[in-house]
Amino acid sequence: MFTKNCWYVACTPDEFAEKPLGRQICGERIAFYRNTDGKVGAVEDFCPHRGAPLSLGYVEDGGLVCGYHGLKMGADGKTISMPKQRVGGFPCIKSFPVEERYGFVWVWTGDASLANPDDIPHLEWAVSDDWAYGGGLYHIKCDYKLMIDNLMDLTHETYVHSTSIGQKEIDEAPVKTKVVDGEVQTVRHMENIKAPPFWQAALKANGLDPDADVDRWQICRFNPPSHVMIEVGVALAGNGGYDADPQHKANSIVVDFITPETETSHWYFWGMARHFKPTDEALTDQIREGQGQIFGEDLEMLERQQRNILEFPERNLLKLDIDSGGVQARRIIDKLLEKEQQNSKIASVSP
Repeated sequence: MFTKNCWYVACTPDEFAEKPLGRQICGERIAFYRNTDGKVGAVEDFCPHRGAPLSLGYVEDGGLVCGYHGLKMGADGKTISMPKQRVGGFPCIKSFPVEERYGFVWVWTGDASLANPDDIPHLEWAVSDDWAYGGGLYHIKCDYKLMIDNLMDLTHETYVHSTSIGQKEIDEAPVKTKVVDGEVQTVRHMENIKAPPFWQAALKANGLDPDADVDRWQICRFNPPSHVMIEVGVALAGNGGYDADPQHKANSIVVDFITPETETSHWYFWGMARHFKPTDEALTDQIREGQGQIFGEDLEMLERQQRNILEFPERNLLKLDIDSGGVQARRIIDKLLEKEQQNSKIASVSP
């Protein structure tokens, strides 16, 4: 169901700043914590003594102490100590490669020997002073691939987000889909239109006329295992659209890290990286609040969609031209999963 030999965003550092965090990623229950050296550790959320969740414990001298009987676990999955007990023969639990980068904690749930931190995608907006970022987290009870479908086909904005970013011109503008070096791209451009409410506010915040005609763009980029970055923006009409000078436009990247939890649930790390007024913290908060409300509208739709699919498993879902981005993304996921399963079979029969 999940591709595991890859990096997923697992959490943000603030989630375990005061105590360990327990989170299920790709079916693996993992405890995240920070040791006394400031490094993040990730181990199976299972005490080898009595099976208690280690995430209910605390950190002491760099080890993760079980909150049930005091067993202390190291980041390598080996038991360090336990009051009045000999622990040399205790079985190890799984540990997971983990990296802290770009304000997120990334975890590798597959073969640890294959984990290469260099494979974590570079996020220019996260390291450049020319960008500002604000985001949040939703737990959504649906297959993570349904969220990918949602983000690779923005036609739904006209209907689900009619009061914020939706407009009829989205339906009317053709969408082009292509695969470039393993990245699925869906591209839509709209010319000489009025900006919807969200983008009117963005224009005003950037010192531009919110009532002026604009050229609008949406460029969705899927990269495996489940990351979608969407270049969005508006420019005053006639100034080059996507390629307009910064003084004529308001543009951002919608950031979407979609991390599977189970077959019917996922963690959705959402946000917006803004390429105008990057030092305006009040604007960052305002946009974060607006984006949170917009993504909240998706949540209900996706969870109800999942319920319908589970209730009527015999029904085939239709595929239209607007679905091509999601279809191509699923093909890439399926190929990666097939390759991973084949390699696992080969490894299991090797002497």
